[in-house]
Amino acid sequence: MTKSAKILGLAAGVAMSALTAGGAFAQEVTLKMHQFLPAQANVPKDVLEVWADNVEKDSEGRIKVERYHAMALGGTPPELMDQAIDGIADVVWTVVGYTPGRYPTTEVFELPFMVSDAREASCAYSKMFDTHMKDGEFADLKIVGTWVHGPGLFHTNEPVETPEDLKGMKIRGGSRLVNDLLTRVGAEPIGMPVPAVAEGLSKGVIDGTTIPWEVTYALKVPELVTNHTEFEGPALYNLTFVLAMNKEVYEGMSDENKAVIDANSGLEFSVFAGGTQADADGPARQVAVDLGNNIITVSEEDAKAAWGPIVNPIYEEWAAGMENGEELIEEARTLMEQCGEDMANIDTYGAH
Repeated sequence: MTKSAKILGLAAGVAMSALTAGGAFAQEVTLKMHQFLPAQANVPKDVLEVWADNVEKDSEGRIKVERYHAMALGGTPPELMDQAIDGIADVVWTVVGYTPGRYPTTEVFELPFMVSDAREASCAYSKMFDTHMKDGEFADLKIVGTWVHGPGLFHTNEPVETPEDLKGMKIRGGSRLVNDLLTRVGAEPIGMPVPAVAEGLSKGVIDGTTIPWEVTYALKVPELVTNHTEFEGPALYNLTFVLAMNKEVYEGMSDENKAVIDANSGLEFSVFAGGTQADADGPARQVAVDLGNNIITVSEEDAKAAWGPIVNPIYEEWAAGMENGEELIEEARTLMEQCGEDMANIDTYGAH
């Protein structure tokens, strides 16, 4: 045997010893996490980074999470779910409604004036996911978290207080059901991903948008329009999100690494994510206050009187289009109430 062959053989032996003595190299996993917002936005900064850091820490470095923001891996936001399924990305965060019709059960939390509290709804969504969606609509994915944002509201160039005020306006709708509502009041719903909203407002492509307060800061919405319409009680709307993982990647992990992902998945993480988004509403709203913008608050009583006759048919049509639709609506309401009563007993998730 030549000297070089002996050296190569020794190196191979050292490498094999390293693999068998604890398996650190054999278990190492790199996850590409992809999402549509810039890195400094609230969700990437305060939710996704926390999750990724926890996974890396809990795995003692066996799992590395590479973070790709603002569609850095290519494609468009509506393609993110398929990117997770196809393995273009290993983990994605996305708006479920970007793929309308594919995951219809999630829409129970997107019905207008359905949700009053993001933590309670995220908790209920997580429970209903386990019961109705895990082995059904989402069977081809490993879902890490399910949550909703804080109250969605109108941000417009002209004041909006009643449904009649929206007539003829071009409004970026946050979901299929919001677009349905806009159509019923005589507005023109415009399909547009969140990152395009600022340009749409500045160029007059849209007269307003539906988004929660927390998104307005990064998009500078209070500088582009000066009217904001809030609703007391249940929100105008909420969107559903998932943090989704390629199922084959998850199933190909060692049991030890799977346990790390599982420990950072589910109810506690979902409540944390939804609550974190909702908590970011206050500081963003203050920006509009400081600018002297016009913030209109519609009372719960006035909302029921003015918007109820328009919203009720949306509930009826949604329920009719779903198997056990009325039961799903009632279950979601019951679970949100139960989650509110039990919130103190839900373990807190956060940086650790």
